[in-house]
Amino acid sequence: MAATTSTKFLPHSSSSSSPFTSRSGLTYFRDTRLRFTSRVLGKPVSIRYVRRNRGPGTERGEGTKRRKWAAPARCMVEGIEGGGVRTTMVPERYKVACLVACVMCLCNADRVVMSVAVVPLAAKYRWSSTFLGVVQSSFLWGYILSSVIGGALVDRYGGKKVMAWGVVLWSLATLITPWAANHSTFALLMARAFFGLAEGVALPSMTTLLSRWFPTHERASAVGISMAGFHLGNVIGLLLTPVMLSSIGISGPFLLFSSIGFLWVLTWAYQVTNDPQDSHFISRTELRLIQAGKITCSSSKQTTNFPPLRLLLSKLPSWAIIFANATNNWGYFVLLSWMPVYFKSVYNVNLKQAAWFSAVPWATMAISGYIAGATSDSLIKEGYPLTFVRKFMQSIGFIGPGVSLLCLNYANTPATSAVLMTAALSLSSFSQAGFMLNIQDIAPQYAGFLHGISNSAGTLAAIISTIGTGYFVEWLGSFQAFLTVTAALYFVTTIFWNLFATGEPVF
Repeated sequence: MAATTSTKFLPHSSSSSSPFTSRSGLTYFRDTRLRFTSRVLGKPVSIRYVRRNRGPGTERGEGTKRRKWAAPARCMVEGIEGGGVRTTMVPERYKVACLVACVMCLCNADRVVMSVAVVPLAAKYRWSSTFLGVVQSSFLWGYILSSVIGGALVDRYGGKKVMAWGVVLWSLATLITPWAANHSTFALLMARAFFGLAEGVALPSMTTLLSRWFPTHERASAVGISMAGFHLGNVIGLLLTPVMLSSIGISGPFLLFSSIGFLWVLTWAYQVTNDPQDSHFISRTELRLIQAGKITCSSSKQTTNFPPLRLLLSKLPSWAIIFANATNNWGYFVLLSWMPVYFKSVYNVNLKQAAWFSAVPWATMAISGYIAGATSDSLIKEGYPLTFVRKFMQSIGFIGPGVSLLCLNYANTPATSAVLMTAALSLSSFSQAGFMLNIQDIAPQYAGFLHGISNSAGTLAAIISTIGTGYFVEWLGSFQAFLTVTAALYFVTTIFWNLFATGEPVF
């Protein structure tokens, strides 16, 4: 059946030859560049149609007029490109963010595996407490070096390749860790240092890649999703590793997580590109959205030369980021390393009997980190200046933990202390929408290198705070003084950040 009309009204038909099977009436179609949007007209319309008969006799007969009322209908076809129809269910940039979240989860889970497995390893090989501390710190030996080098490599070769090689190498290091422990203590220390060396590229690769795949007003949410995976890695590692150690043995969790890493690389190599313009899966609509949402186009370009260190360190906004990263890691690792000792010495609580406490803080960090990202993006969409948003989110990420640690000095029960520590960790995740995103704001072409510098400063601060807490507690006989010092550091860095941080490009 062919229809002829002088307007753009098309009848709905139940005939199999029609692309629409609705009998609800008439729909007016408005043709746009990327999709058809329907408009329903609620009035009667007359249509003249011509019927073709293929049987013997009359070849063409003219039909009669029909009168119908158009009923509400909504038809939409997304992603029309060229001559075909392509439907995109999930935006490609969110697929990239999910893959990044998965690898960040694996990154942290691989660290936790050793933290749990070191207990049976120490019993098996009769390691002293001093050597146990050396084994735990050997990860940081390589990590502190690779952050800067890895950041420079990300700027030069892009986040896809550097992240892929990092995962391959740290999965290999994870796989050989049980063998190295059986071979010699030196081999174990080298395997752990090599593991840290490979993992140092993860954060610079993450932030650089997401900055290219997401518009400015969505970057905080993307980082929130990725870092949620990072924090959930703690939960997964803490829950799975003890089960596998008891059922399979020491090599079980190392074999599992290294295998997941190798499988992830295969998906990553096929699915992801350094720049959305090079992707074969992204739609034109999404690509235009990403490009339109960038403040500058320089962040999408790779620099061919290694960045000038003197130039980066000559500006106060760079130092605001470095101090913020150092303070964030200082407080984070104080709570991470000394939480069990605090509860054991102050309240005589055995945390092995309260497994929920090991998982809840990291789970809440995953949730609060995403909330921070979504809030940051919402403020930017509302028209607030980028500088204000970065300062506001970072202030929450430092003042919140600082106040929580001061209140911790006056807690009288384990439950109250647990709530305050969880609050401190959860509020600290707002830093993800502060200094972590600000690296891309001020130095889009050198973001990986600047992130590596600040991450190395943060790692050094973590080492000092972890060791310093022990000496401080032994010297003064309580945790209260060191908690007060850490809170004061949060407040001082907040002032420095609000004075010198900016959301405008500096380099």
